[in-house]
Amino acid sequence: MTSSPTGVVDLLRDLIAIPSVNPDGDPGTDQTGELACAEYVADFLRHRCGAETVLEEVLPGRPNVIARFACDRAEPSTRLLFGPHLDTVGVGGMTIPPFGAELRDGRVWGRGASDTKGSMAAMLWALHQHRDLIPKLDAQIAFAGFMSEESGQDGSRDFAKRHAGEVDFALVGEPTGMDAVHAHKASWWIEFSTSGRAAHGARPELGDNAILKLVPLIQALEAFAHDRLPAYDDAVLGRATLSINQCQGGTRANIVPDRASIIVDLRATPALHSAGIPSLLRSWLDQRGLSETKIRIIGESPVLHTPVDHPIVQRLNGMGSRPVTAPWFCDAGWLAGAGIPGVAIGPGSIDQAHTKDEWILVSDLEAGTEFFGSFLKSFAF
Repeated sequence: MTSSPTGVVDLLRDLIAIPSVNPDGDPGTDQTGELACAEYVADFLRHRCGAETVLEEVLPGRPNVIARFACDRAEPSTRLLFGPHLDTVGVGGMTIPPFGAELRDGRVWGRGASDTKGSMAAMLWALHQHRDLIPKLDAQIAFAGFMSEESGQDGSRDFAKRHAGEVDFALVGEPTGMDAVHAHKASWWIEFSTSGRAAHGARPELGDNAILKLVPLIQALEAFAHDRLPAYDDAVLGRATLSINQCQGGTRANIVPDRASIIVDLRATPALHSAGIPSLLRSWLDQRGLSETKIRIIGESPVLHTPVDHPIVQRLNGMGSRPVTAPWFCDAGWLAGAGIPGVAIGPGSIDQAHTKDEWILVSDLEAGTEFFGSFLKSFAF
């Protein structure tokens, strides 16, 4: 099948209509995985943009789509990657048809309209519009549609391992209002667990209550956030943060719990990220008599910290894209960790991402497409 949208709005509606919900957690639908979306994007890139494409499987049935464009110059000045993600968050609780791709009130509605099929459509349509110019640019152009950004970032991690030496700068698609997010903190999701001994609720003295052991643990982590994190302040990103966001323990009301756990969201500055967070926490807890507490890293995303004076950041700024920071993380962190500087950039607002009635303004979508086209043309000579 050949993709046949007649404009960027049609293209976005096609993308939204293809369910690509991340299967992790609670997807709210049995229509999960990125394969169908990856195949559509690969077809569009091949037939409408003239690129060579390949699907690189990362997890079973869940590929990245990679495209490379011809370049007439033997040694272009830079190698650029356009890199949105293919997956969306779950659709449970949505108040609009998640894959309806409705066009009304000057907006396109549906899951992924903002995060981040809007960015993907704008990038793809700009590549289509300028397909004849791209080989003549003083830049080698590539595209990567990443799977599983919304959980684990497996797609960008895999791309970084396979292709880090092939890219000089990445434009990672996210809804930033076309600002250039050049820096974000690292993200660590960490489970702390305690163990005890079960007993009948009528004889608690015979047991060892694992939940009670969370009390000094929580106090120690709060002290870590208050006393240690300020030492890792960053001039650009500010202070690292630690938030205790989940707590679990016990099995029944009449059983003394033999296990309990909390999960922490730690957002780390570059200095803290490189200091060895697991060992810092282990040492902190050991010094407070909590050596029996188990620590397990359940998620990690590296720092993004592209210098504002990077030539591509400055080029984007000259086109009206402000260099800014963000409180969230994205695929750009894993690319940066592999030596690929970049920014997150795209039309739409993060305020609409993951919402029950997700949408993007058509005017924003079209402006983003025009911006990416102008960015490509800036490498003409």
